[in-house]
Amino acid sequence: MAETIRVGSLRGIMMRGPGITSTLPFYEDMWGLSLAHKEDGIALLRGTGEEPFLYGLKDGPVYGIEYVHFAMPDRASMDALYRQVIARGGIALAEPDLFDDYAGGYGFEMLDPDNRRLRFRTEALTHDEEPEWAKPRKVSHVVLNTPDMDGVQEFYTHVLGFRVSDYSADQMVFLRCNSDHHSIALVRGNYASVNHVAFEMPSIDEFMRGIGRMKQKGHVPTWGPGRHGPGNNPFAYFVSPSGFVIEFTSELQQIDETTHEAQVWPRDRPEAMDRWMTAGPPTPAQRAVMQGRPDPGFPELAPARSKI
Repeated sequence: MAETIRVGSLRGIMMRGPGITSTLPFYEDMWGLSLAHKEDGIALLRGTGEEPFLYGLKDGPVYGIEYVHFAMPDRASMDALYRQVIARGGIALAEPDLFDDYAGGYGFEMLDPDNRRLRFRTEALTHDEEPEWAKPRKVSHVVLNTPDMDGVQEFYTHVLGFRVSDYSADQMVFLRCNSDHHSIALVRGNYASVNHVAFEMPSIDEFMRGIGRMKQKGHVPTWGPGRHGPGNNPFAYFVSPSGFVIEFTSELQQIDETTHEAQVWPRDRPEAMDRWMTAGPPTPAQRAVMQGRPDPGFPELAPARSKI
């Protein structure tokens, strides 16, 4: 059997929703991102790293994900990933080609089993790194709710080469594509939706300072600060003006492929969810907001399977 091609890394995510671009000042003035590009109905925000943008806002009628954004190292690996997607039954929307959007580059799009659009890009526009105290450096991970956690897990591992890092009982699975403990995590839910998006701060002090900046501006965490068991990362969750859950994090566990073995973390011990026990378990209100709003994705694109 041919060696499985693995996705290179997570670049970020494009969100959509009614009037979502009007929330741009929140991300600039409070969250710590910078405007990279703006056009009618779209605003792209960058962090302090090289990525052209980490978090995109696109006006649209439905709250949800426009696409999850991934990187591949070069065209050869991109083409190999595309061939693997087709061979293993994935729904690619077109063959790899040049993108004509702000970030440019080369790649393709596909749908996951919940009809979410995934975009893979190489040769993208880059920015000079601009380290700035207590500002997000990258998107650490995206957590997705799904009514078919087992099936979607199989898709990410078999079709895209992700590996399982850990489980939270039978309710959550953490998936990695590189040394980061998780770039994607899946939560068992009643419908497909976004659970939260996490932004990485460069250090624990900057993580705490980011929380302080938010609190000084009147926006307090809805859960945290604390430190998770799976991934060993500190967390502080907030709710954005458009109702999406966003997180500050840092120090995500780095996986040694030669020694790591996935474990099942219990959910009935609060210290497994928050090792510091400063935040404790999430409240019912926090769990409710992390369930998100049902996101149908792009089912109208699904018939493209038969055209490839």
